[in-house]
Amino acid sequence: MRILSTTLLVFAAAGATALAQGRPTPFTIEESGRGYASLGEAVAAIGGGRGTVLIAPGTYAQCAVQEAGEVTFRARTPGTVILDGVPCEGKAALVLRGRASVVDGIVFQNLRVPDGNGAGIRLENGNLTVTNSLFRNSEQGILSGDGPQASVTIDRSTFRHLGRCDRDLDCAHGVYIGRYGSLKVTRSRFDQGDGGHYLKTRTPRVTITDNSFDDSGGHLTNYMIDLSNGASGEISRNEMVQGKDKDNHSAFITVAPEGRENDSTGLSILNNSASFVPGLERNSSFVANFTDDAVRIGPNKLASGIKVSDRR
Repeated sequence: MRILSTTLLVFAAAGATALAQGRPTPFTIEESGRGYASLGEAVAAIGGGRGTVLIAPGTYAQCAVQEAGEVTFRARTPGTVILDGVPCEGKAALVLRGRASVVDGIVFQNLRVPDGNGAGIRLENGNLTVTNSLFRNSEQGILSGDGPQASVTIDRSTFRHLGRCDRDLDCAHGVYIGRYGSLKVTRSRFDQGDGGHYLKTRTPRVTITDNSFDDSGGHLTNYMIDLSNGASGEISRNEMVQGKDKDNHSAFITVAPEGRENDSTGLSILNNSASFVPGLERNSSFVANFTDDAVRIGPNKLASGIKVSDRR
């Protein structure tokens, strides 16, 4: 069994122990060279324009709300910038509702809020691109509303110890993207989930390729990939390992379990691998299709006990 390793951020984050309090202007707008003491001030200075906030290494008990414009949040050194435990508006470390946002090289951790949806990023409007970032020890990594004309792209990022299904609240998930126009997730790692699904989306078009979903250390988790309302696109070259401690072990991938809104006849699921942790013997389905859409499935490498698909 081989699980892809996304380590480029983890080792760097572990060494990011410097605190921001001693630095008067750790947030610099690249285009102007002006420095700011808080992330919120830097974002506000960009306003409805376009700019990049360069963030010095450190652990910051801060959050920010982007109201407009196109803002890039970039760590000067990837993995050494940590936004730790402070949500804005009772939502997330970054609340994004501008035209577009880019997040590059940032660690998000320890985000919890009363409604159980504490996230590293809450996306409310605009396009979002996330690269080389780490989301850990929170209720959700990324949570979005609806944006039918916009897109979400995630690349080379890690989602660890996320999700929950407790306190009589709706479940939270590692990544939950609502009715956005499209979702692309590549070269990323999902592991050690704490409930809910690793990746849940309602987008009509998906590209989910070259990722690892390692549930061996998961706790009361559900599906690896949940296409809640169906989707077209591609799910390929992903490695998936199902662990012992599952709330629902009946499938790895689901198609439209919450109602068919999108045609899935254009969906291809191929060249993936799926298995159980060593020593675990059980039955599961690789793809559970809740529609009559003719999804293309295979070839895939499936361990003993995993059925290719079933209609539910």
